[in-house]
Amino acid sequence: MSFKMTMPDERFRAVMYAKEFLIELSTPTITKRIPKEIRQRAYSILRHFPDHNDLKLVERASPEIFQERMEDVYKLIKTYEAKKDET
Repeated sequence: MSFKMTMPDERFRAVMYAKEFLIELSTPTITKRIPKEIRQRAYSILRHFPDHNDLKLVERASPEIFQERMEDVYKLIKTYEAKKDET
């Protein structure tokens, strides 16, 4: 399996979507037919999962890793540079 480049805003959203997914897995009213072991594991992971504020702190320290939103022109340039580096 090969992964294409990931932009900082895509990475930020992926972490937030993963958190939403874990919340859904750990909530019986949302996901009704999840085995108890899976539900407990999701809940256990959530206890230490970064929240939005944690990601904003990382964004300030390392915007090249996490950014909630990238300017369109900046993202276009970064995408171009990454594709150029792939070839």
